[in-house]
Amino acid sequence: MLKKFISKLYLLVVIVVALCWSCTKLDTTTLGGDLIPVVDNVNTFEQILDITATQGIFADTTRTNLLSDHVLGTISNDPLFGTTKADIYVQLKPSAFPFRYGSIADTLSGFGAGLDSVVLCLSYKGYWGDFTIPQSLQVRQVSDINFADSTQYYDNDLRGYVANSRPITYRPNTLSTLLGSTIVDMTKLKDTIPVGGSVFNKEKVINQIRIKLSPAFAASIYNLDTSAASPFNSDSAFRRLFNGFEIKAGSSGNALMYTSLSSTNTRLEVHYRKRYAGKVDTVSTSFKLQTFASPVIKLSAAANNITRGISGFPASNPTADELYLQTTPGTYVNLSIPGISGYDNRIIHRAELVVQQIPNNPVFDTMFRVPDYVYVDLIDTSASPNWKPIYIDLNPNTAYDPDVASAIFPSAIDFGYYGGFRRDKVDKFGNKIQYYNINVTRHLQRIVTKRTPNYKFRLFAPYVLNYSSYKYAIPYNNNIALGRAKIGSGTNNDYKMYLRVIYSKL
Repeated sequence: MLKKFISKLYLLVVIVVALCWSCTKLDTTTLGGDLIPVVDNVNTFEQILDITATQGIFADTTRTNLLSDHVLGTISNDPLFGTTKADIYVQLKPSAFPFRYGSIADTLSGFGAGLDSVVLCLSYKGYWGDFTIPQSLQVRQVSDINFADSTQYYDNDLRGYVANSRPITYRPNTLSTLLGSTIVDMTKLKDTIPVGGSVFNKEKVINQIRIKLSPAFAASIYNLDTSAASPFNSDSAFRRLFNGFEIKAGSSGNALMYTSLSSTNTRLEVHYRKRYAGKVDTVSTSFKLQTFASPVIKLSAAANNITRGISGFPASNPTADELYLQTTPGTYVNLSIPGISGYDNRIIHRAELVVQQIPNNPVFDTMFRVPDYVYVDLIDTSASPNWKPIYIDLNPNTAYDPDVASAIFPSAIDFGYYGGFRRDKVDKFGNKIQYYNINVTRHLQRIVTKRTPNYKFRLFAPYVLNYSSYKYAIPYNNNIALGRAKIGSGTNNDYKMYLRVIYSKL
C-alpha cells in the first residue's frame, strides 16, 4: 500500500510541476532585460496600439567642440535627403612661446638651409557615403578675429565637453586668397605616406589628409622672428595675426569624411632644411590644436559648419505612409498614441515602440545606412522648453526625474534595456531592412498607475541631447550627420510603426 501511495504521490508531483512549468513558460523575447510571459489571452494579453506621426525638420543648435569628431566633405546625390555640405575651421599653433624653428644656427640662410614646404594635415577616421568618388578641398585663412580671440563661445555648462564649443551654423569670415587645394582619394587614405628627411625624421603616417599650402604662405610663416612685435613672441600676438584656417569642401563627392582635430595626426607641418654635422637635411616642426588652456596659451578655436539641402527631395514632403529620420543636423518625427489614455490599471510586462525602415534603392540604402541609434523623448506643452526625457526607461538602475530641474541625468543610457539601436531583419518581401525597438515599459506603467499625462513623443537620431533643466549636454552614440532612414508611419501596411504592449489584468 505504501509503495502504491508513494507512486501516486510522485505522479501527482510530476503533473503539478508540469502544469506550473507550462503556466510560467517565458517568451524568448528578453529585450530590455525583463522576462515576458507568454501571451495566452487568459492571463496575459498583447495589444498593438496605433501611432499618429508627423514629420518635422530641426532648426538645429547642436554644438561641436575641440574634442568632437568633425565632419568634412560633400554629399551631392542622396535621392531621399538631397545634399549635405560640411566645412571645418581650425586654429593650429605652437605649443610654447616664444617660438622658433630649432636654434638660430639651425636656420641661418646659406649652407643649403632654408624653407622646404608647409603642409596642412587632418587626421582621417572614416567616411559615410560613397568613398569611391574623390573629394575636392580648398584652404583659406580665417580673417575673423572673433573666431580665435573671443570668449563668447566659452561654455562651462557643457559638462563632459571642453570649452570653446560652437554651433554647427557658425561660419567665420575668411580671406579670398587660396592657400592650397587638393583632391582626396579616400580609397588611398590608408596607404602609408613617408614624411620628413632621411636623418632627423623618418616618420610614416596613415589615415591623414594632406594639403600642401602655397610657397608665399609658407614663406610668411617661416620668415617670422621672435621679436616683441612678432606673432611668434606670444600666444596673444599669434592670435591677432593667425586666426585659423578654413578647409572648405567643393561641390564634387558623395560622402562625408570624419576627422579628429585633437589627434596628433592633425597639424600644420613646417618642413625646413637644417645643418647637422656639416650636412643639410630636411626636418619639420608642427603647430597643433591646443586643447588645454594655460596662463601662457589659450585654447585653440574650432568649428564645424554643416548645411543640409533637402528642399525638393522626398524628405521635405513625405507621403502619409512614410517618414524620414536624418541624424543631427536633420529631422524628427512627432508621435501621438491616443490608445494609451484609455488604459485602466494593469501590469505592463512590455511596451515597445517598433520603427521599421522602408527599403528604397538597395545601393543607396547600403551607401547611406540608417542611424546607429534613435531616441524618443516627451513633448510637454506645459513646460518651456517643451521637451524632457522619458521616465525611468533610459536606465532603470539610475534615479532621475525629468520633472525636477536639479535632477541628475542618468550617467549612462542602458541601451541593453532601453534599446534604440539598429537591428537587422528580412521583411515579408525578402528585403534586408533595419528596424528599432524602443523600450517604454516603465513609462507606460507610470501612466497607468500614477496617471502621468499621456505625453506625445519626439523620435529622432541625436548627436547630443540638450535639456535646459539638466544644464548640460549629454553625448549620444551617433556620429554627427551620419545616418538617414525612410521609415514607415502608423498607417503603413507593410512597415507599420506601432506600440506593442504585453500586459496582465489585475
